Amino acid sequence: MHGELQELGRAVKQTQYRQHRALDGALAAVGTTLAQWDALRAISRSPGAPARALAVATFQSEQAFGALVGRLAAQGLVERRPGHGRRIEHHLTPAGEQVLAAGHAVADEVLADCFAPLPEADRAVLLGLLRRLAAGDGG
Repeated sequence: MHGELQELGRAVKQTQYRQHRALDGALAAVGTTLAQWDALRAISRSPGAPARALAVATFQSEQAFGALVGRLAAQGLVERRPGHGRRIEHHLTPAGEQVLAAGHAVADEVLADCFAPLPEADRAVLLGLLRRLAAGDGG
């Protein structure tokens, strides 16, 4: 059975890798990368969130996220503001909102292409299964 599980794990990783490469390449056309767009998306979903929460949301270390958000701030896409205590809050600028919106359009197109081989019903089943796995719910 271990061979089958390893094959399943590898298939998930191959699909993710293909998707990431396609997204990263397409997002370059709107002046961003997948990591940058994902950070903008996380900040948009949780305006004012601290770096720790945003790092978790983007699957990065705090150090990596801090460096990334520093580059986004230098590009005028993100604003860091003092929060409660030592907390630094993160917000999108209008330019960041524009890049995020352009990235959404690109991502919709790329992901539609990536999932085109699956009928809508199969995509719904796959999404449900992946959500169960992500939640750690086996049943």
